[in-house]
Amino acid sequence: MKRILALLAVLCGVYTVSAQYYQDAQNPDILHIRQPRNLVRTEFIIPNLDGYNGYKADLHTHTTYSDGSVGMSGRLEDAWKDGLDVMAVTEHLEYRASEPDMVKWMRGYVKRGAKAENYYITRYKVQPERKDIHTDFQYPVEHAIREAKPYDLTIIPGIEITREPIAYGHFNALFTTDNNAIHAPTCEQAIRNAKAQGAIIMHNHPGWRRKSMEMHEWDRMVYDEKLIDGIEVMNTAEFYPKAITRALKYNLFMSSNSDIHGVTERVDGQTRRNMTFIYAKDKSLASLREALEAHRTIAYSFGTIAGEETLLRKFVEAALEVREAGADRKGKMQYVVKNSTSVEFLVHFEGGNPIVVAPLSSAFIKELKSGQTTLVIANAWCGEDKHITISVK
Repeated sequence: MKRILALLAVLCGVYTVSAQYYQDAQNPDILHIRQPRNLVRTEFIIPNLDGYNGYKADLHTHTTYSDGSVGMSGRLEDAWKDGLDVMAVTEHLEYRASEPDMVKWMRGYVKRGAKAENYYITRYKVQPERKDIHTDFQYPVEHAIREAKPYDLTIIPGIEITREPIAYGHFNALFTTDNNAIHAPTCEQAIRNAKAQGAIIMHNHPGWRRKSMEMHEWDRMVYDEKLIDGIEVMNTAEFYPKAITRALKYNLFMSSNSDIHGVTERVDGQTRRNMTFIYAKDKSLASLREALEAHRTIAYSFGTIAGEETLLRKFVEAALEVREAGADRKGKMQYVVKNSTSVEFLVHFEGGNPIVVAPLSSAFIKELKSGQTTLVIANAWCGEDKHITISVK
């Protein structure tokens, strides 16, 4: 009996090794761990609406071409693995912290004493134009388009106009055609230069470093001049509910973006990054632009969604299916809420605590008092203090 057990132990050991490793085809002395060696994409499922496809976009990204810690190749790989369909290239126009180190590294190719600053801003003060090394602001876009092909990612060309955040702010110019022609001494003129070449302007993180979301005189000037087309209501882990009100007032598209500088943000062990859901006919630049101009966007950040009420309601109703599950012993009606998307939902009857309906799952919910028919979707914001509601009957 002992011999049989020993033999089984040996066989089990061999099986474990063979299950965990495989032998290299060229060199038999190399064992490879049996783990996926290929890139793996985690899909993010959202519904299509009104004949439009839902595309997942990040409209605010950075690499080592400005002040990011990840190169363009790594940024594109991350975008694909995170389930994105669209990525905007928006390096800083006036802030490029990596350039001095790049010049030092390439000292054999540049003249001694040359500096990589032409429109560089130090502490948000514009430096006069230099005649040393001039940055080609269009090259990061060209690099991204070239390397995005294997991932089937649509690249939106753009750049971030980066000025002092309290008095002015940061603005992404999207669908630019010549990033080298945008810089100007004043922030408003730089925005006008971008608009002159057909760019769409998005106000980035409008509450960042400010003490409130109250608009300054300069803000009102650029908004009243209709220089702003969209606004971030979420940026990384920041949420600006009052930006929803501003978007509705000034007729702007709403977005949520990662503003990513390092690797994909991780929250509670998850790798879901900020996304802007864009509803377009296809993911060509023309269709995506049309969708932004028509405000067919929904902002998503770590389980929270926000957008214009009509579109957001259609999204929620397409994502959630509610069915009766009978009454309990006390006569309270129970329901099952089924979520067919990758978005988490917080659902409750008025007066009750929210339940979590996790992505691609179902959950029970019970009415608090007989006759309740309205469910509140607590994480779906259509105003700074307003949420989507749906009827269960």
